[in-house]
Amino acid sequence: MGELVDKIKGNINEAVGKAKQQSDDPVKREEGADQELKGKGEQLKGKVKGLLGDDI
Repeated sequence: MGELVDKIKGNINEAVGKAKQQSDDPVKREEGADQELKGKGEQLKGKVKGLLGDDI
């Protein structure tokens, strides 16, 4: 179950990050890039959990 939760969180953070990057504010764009990267990390974490099991 943790695998699915991590993947969902990752997808949400990635989508919100991409939306923030469309802003005219350079601070928001940087924040969006960071959030998108965080989302990709969460998705990777979910994939690893899926491969190794949720007990890690």
